[in-house]
Amino acid sequence: MKGELIFGVNPVKESLLGSRGAFNLYVQISATDHRVEKIIKLAEDRGVAVHRRDKADLTRMCASSHHQGIALEVEAFRYTELDDLLASVAQTGAPGFMLVLDGILDPHNLGALIRSAACAGANGVIIPRDRACGVTAAAEKASAGAVETIPVAQVTNIAQALESMKKCGYWVYGLAGEVSQSLYDVKFSGNCVIVIGNEGEGIRPLVRKQSDVLMSIPQFGGVGSLNASVAGGIALFEMARSLR
Repeated sequence: MKGELIFGVNPVKESLLGSRGAFNLYVQISATDHRVEKIIKLAEDRGVAVHRRDKADLTRMCASSHHQGIALEVEAFRYTELDDLLASVAQTGAPGFMLVLDGILDPHNLGALIRSAACAGANGVIIPRDRACGVTAAAEKASAGAVETIPVAQVTNIAQALESMKKCGYWVYGLAGEVSQSLYDVKFSGNCVIVIGNEGEGIRPLVRKQSDVLMSIPQFGGVGSLNASVAGGIALFEMARSLR
């Protein structure tokens, strides 16, 4: 295999609509979904070879039964350089809106957060290179193809990345469940970064120090904390609402 395998109707469709290199499309023999036929047409228009496979073979290839009868062999995911991302946003003349993820380990959480960031109108997502999940096939599936619509930068050190962003005029807002400052009392303006921490431990101390504001999402019952992707989605859309 030349690259990596992504699967699911939306991830495959968005990849074929984007600029990412694609090599082979694998379609379940018994697939009858009309969306699959449209994807086959997209692949043929791009000169991508189409191969029929039975369901069991696709499940083995994808290491998952959630492939929806379709998989695409693509080149490895292309991360954006942080400097390039900041420069491209600056060129628009509009305030920047970024999501920074400090050590998300679950690919499903990563995919869901990237999807929320794209839907909220964020300019990009920044993730660490080590001790965190990267953009895998599972993350792409969870994002429903959103990874093809928003830049994702991978950096060596999140705290240093935030320091660089602050020098470019960004204000950093960290989500921390234990603080008293409510997300809904914060006035967002200008260039904004929202930081979501690890699923279990939250934002790390060095990253916390780079935060200009720490805030929490008020809860009125239930368990002690929200899932990282749920909390991130709430915070992203509240920030988006305030910035519009």
